[in-house]
Amino acid sequence: MPDATPPLPAIAPLLAPLTSLRGVGPQVANLLIRVTGGTRVLDLLFHLPESFVDRRARPTIRGAVRGQVGTLQVEVVRHEPPVKEKQPWRVVVTDGTGFAELVFFKPQRAQALAVGAKLLVSGKLEVFADRLTIAHPDHIVPADQPERMPALDPVWPLTAGLFPSQIRAAMVQALALIPPLPEWHDAALMRREKWPSFLDALRALHMPTEFPGPKPRARLAYDELLAHQVAMVWVRNRERTRPGRPLPGTGVLRAEALRRFGHALTPSQSEALAEIDEDMAAPSRMLRLLQGDVGSGKTLVAVLAMLRAVESGAQAALMAPTEVLARQHFRTLEAISPVPSVLLTGSVKGVARRNARLAIAAGRVSIVVGTHALFQEGVDYRDLGLAVIDEQHRFGVDQRLSMGGKGVAADVLVMTATPIPRTLLLTQWGEMVVSRLREKPAGRVAIKTTLHSLSLLEEVVEAMARALDRGERIFWVCPLVSESEVLDVTAAEERYSALRQRFGNRVGLAHGRQDIMVRESALAAFARGETQLLVATTVVEVGVDVPEASVMVVDHAERFGLAQLHQLRGRVGRGSAASYCLLLHDDGLGETARRRLVLLRDTDDGFVIADEDFRIRGGGDLLGKRQSGLPGWRLADPVEHEGLLQMANRDAALLLEKDSGLVGPRGGAVRVLMKLFERGEAVRTLRAG
Repeated sequence: MPDATPPLPAIAPLLAPLTSLRGVGPQVANLLIRVTGGTRVLDLLFHLPESFVDRRARPTIRGAVRGQVGTLQVEVVRHEPPVKEKQPWRVVVTDGTGFAELVFFKPQRAQALAVGAKLLVSGKLEVFADRLTIAHPDHIVPADQPERMPALDPVWPLTAGLFPSQIRAAMVQALALIPPLPEWHDAALMRREKWPSFLDALRALHMPTEFPGPKPRARLAYDELLAHQVAMVWVRNRERTRPGRPLPGTGVLRAEALRRFGHALTPSQSEALAEIDEDMAAPSRMLRLLQGDVGSGKTLVAVLAMLRAVESGAQAALMAPTEVLARQHFRTLEAISPVPSVLLTGSVKGVARRNARLAIAAGRVSIVVGTHALFQEGVDYRDLGLAVIDEQHRFGVDQRLSMGGKGVAADVLVMTATPIPRTLLLTQWGEMVVSRLREKPAGRVAIKTTLHSLSLLEEVVEAMARALDRGERIFWVCPLVSESEVLDVTAAEERYSALRQRFGNRVGLAHGRQDIMVRESALAAFARGETQLLVATTVVEVGVDVPEASVMVVDHAERFGLAQLHQLRGRVGRGSAASYCLLLHDDGLGETARRRLVLLRDTDDGFVIADEDFRIRGGGDLLGKRQSGLPGWRLADPVEHEGLLQMANRDAALLLEKDSGLVGPRGGAVRVLMKLFERGEAVRTLRAG
């Protein structure tokens, strides 16, 4: 596609380093980089104030209110230099209603104020020794130049060694560098929302003459959200049209797997499988997210999809994030799959590993299960047709798109057992189409969830004793492996020792620091019933399927994310016995923590839990290591601006539907937007056509 778009406006000064601004040397630039998170002039402009200081109050000295920020119009009466070292320099001023003191610990600034000078002085008004004082005035300007006194002062986030005056001086220059820009938003939207232009929004926030209200910030948030959504929709559209190959299947292997499974598919499973089948039958590559709650049957859907690839003469690979989960998937495959499969994980070494790799390369095995090693150098496939990625929340868009690189135009199916909030679906998974499993397979029992203070621990242990005597199996999950000096929480090893003293050999231990074979042995002993109570860390969060387990105890539940707690709860309720989840919490539970645990107690709908947890705590990498805050966003808050996010998603889809190459007037303006928000990769892809 030829590039018919006009050249981008002269935005190079905005993309220049901060040191291109006058007065910003390497030292100041490093401080600005620390607080803005970027090295460009534009990153400074995107460093929005968190509040404003109102300097419009103009009291007299006699009428001033202590603790208020005010601006005094005064005349310098005299200087009172310090008598002793380290004492401040005082400048006495008057406005005719009384006297006040300006206090300076750096005399150079005080000495510049000549006796008789008429000034406007602004700062926090305090009283010391019955005299009104302003310590270190924020602003001092000549009284005949009132325009130099800001009515409202932005309060920018700072770091040690960086001063507001330095940000202000740099910001004035940065605003002056913004060239005339085309409006990238729809004109009707701008009229409806009454939004200012990009430049006016930045001016309203960084150099306000009145309180800006929500409009400027909302406009800038929408700028960022739209840039992101255009990039996401473009990637999704590109993947849908990238050459692939049809994998029509025959249904023979799938029918045999369902016969071995012994249960009918749920309506959601049937619907998701139909969507996957349509993708796999198409001549373009599939890139789909299979999202389901705990126990909704995602693995079965994935197995049936892989068998369709095998029926079409291709291979399929299923990658899991941990060896525990990979082995669980492999056991499921061995139970129902009518074709040979192989396991390839870190613990498969030596001759066994070499033989597995040779079998994969020769096509002697049709389905491969393992950890991330499946897609590393040295593992070659004869003909990979489908890559299934399970629970890989840490991967970004580019990594997910590369998962099929081991095959010729391989389809990609990503699945997660952790319900993803709607906002994260759009912001972090927006390049994928989504299939959702809404109900659980028949036979799953309800799990009763209860909250218990740790002060009642002995009563909980006695209740577990009665359950063990009835032959029940119990998970007891702790947040740490060994005692932490930072967090005063119960460690798995310490809890294991205490419970083993009480219950003897009926107690096992599994955690991530154990050798893989030791951990696997502990999990297998629990699955066989040789131990009845398994003390563990979150290694049992996914991939551990013990239908006989009916009780889940979570130590210090307030230390876990809600999505993680919901996953842990899903380890029980898989058999026919009544099942329970006991959440043990600290006695001094805070209001937010209690609200989260009560939510978990009152609902078992993982999608409701995920959305509410997102709102309570912020997004974070909710599905990965981070547990609060949403990375990668400068101006938008996807919780506060969720409505704008939904709007940006629709806007981006319509824009690219009408102007797929962004070559029209608005499309060209959106190219500028994407360049400003560092979505340049999508722009380069568009240019490449």
